[in-house]
Amino acid sequence: MASELLLALEQLEKERGIDKEVIIAAIEEGIEKSYAGDIKNENVKVVVDRETGSIEIFERKTVVEEVEDPKKEISLEEAREIDPEFEVGEEAEFDITSTDFKRTVAQQAKQIIIQKLREEERAMILEQFTDKLNSIVSGTVQRVEHRDGDDKVVYLDMGKTEAVLPQKEQVPTETYRFGERLKAFVLDVKKTSKEPKIIVSRTHPALVKKLFELEVPEIADGTVEIMSLAREAGSRSKLAVYSENEDIEPVGACVGQKGTRVQVIVDELKGERIDVVKWSEDPAEFIGASLSPAKVVSVEILSEEEKSAEVIVPDAQLSLAIGKEGQNVRLAAKLTGWKIDIKSESLAREEASGSVADDLFITDADEETEEANAEV
Repeated sequence: MASELLLALEQLEKERGIDKEVIIAAIEEGIEKSYAGDIKNENVKVVVDRETGSIEIFERKTVVEEVEDPKKEISLEEAREIDPEFEVGEEAEFDITSTDFKRTVAQQAKQIIIQKLREEERAMILEQFTDKLNSIVSGTVQRVEHRDGDDKVVYLDMGKTEAVLPQKEQVPTETYRFGERLKAFVLDVKKTSKEPKIIVSRTHPALVKKLFELEVPEIADGTVEIMSLAREAGSRSKLAVYSENEDIEPVGACVGQKGTRVQVIVDELKGERIDVVKWSEDPAEFIGASLSPAKVVSVEILSEEEKSAEVIVPDAQLSLAIGKEGQNVRLAAKLTGWKIDIKSESLAREEASGSVADDLFITDADEETEEANAEV
């Protein structure tokens, strides 16, 4: 049993990465508690020989002249049979390893090893994913569970554990299929009585940022910086980038030659559109860029304090600037942090000439003009 124990521990150390000494210490502690309970004496010590794997058990008793508690005390006469040097008041330690003990210790050791393995693996997983908090992980769709109502939970196989993708963190337009490989953003890691609970997201805006860090070396090394990001998961994202290095064109670095870099990210996000624009400390310039791909005629800052601006676009660019259901201007407002009022050139000229009635936007305007004059 001794040699088998050492072989098993060495194999576990190689395969699981768990220190052999940790498991040996657990075996000693576990058997000590078990045996101490059997003999009703807590002064028990178990020793696993690190060289041979043999296990011995020792009991400690106080040397006394007259024994009152046989479980905790030993007479001076008996103690000196073990060692003639013992004196009253000393602790006598003697081997009580029995044949019966040797027969049961293998099973006890096995149970302790199994339990310790579980504890150590949980601790390693918890540490591993705690280090990955707020970063990207890759996993394979293991199963999809449908709960009460329309609530759906997706479980991702992460190797030694699984991650949970809750309904609210799933992109509504995405379908998750068994065996499909996904990247996700680690939102939270919780310690539980069983396996650590790893919560991931496919909707978090930081997922887009981390994907760019993975795909664009200039972002990874800090040459290009992501200044702000706005996202409507599954539909569209806007990214504002900047570089202090004048030799680096930040938008081009992110998009890549012929759009190859950004296309990798679009594919990972299953077709989500991504606009990369150049950040500027000039609010008017930044607001104009944020409405890409629409062209802007002018940007007027209405109020620095309230962060509101008016943007004039060519008539033919109005729909593009606003976007479907106002999405483009809405994301531009989130990206810049400014309220943006968009108007076409023709409408701006009419207003300037005073030929537009005050209530035109409500009574006579078409749907696009109403959206254009809505503050986002």
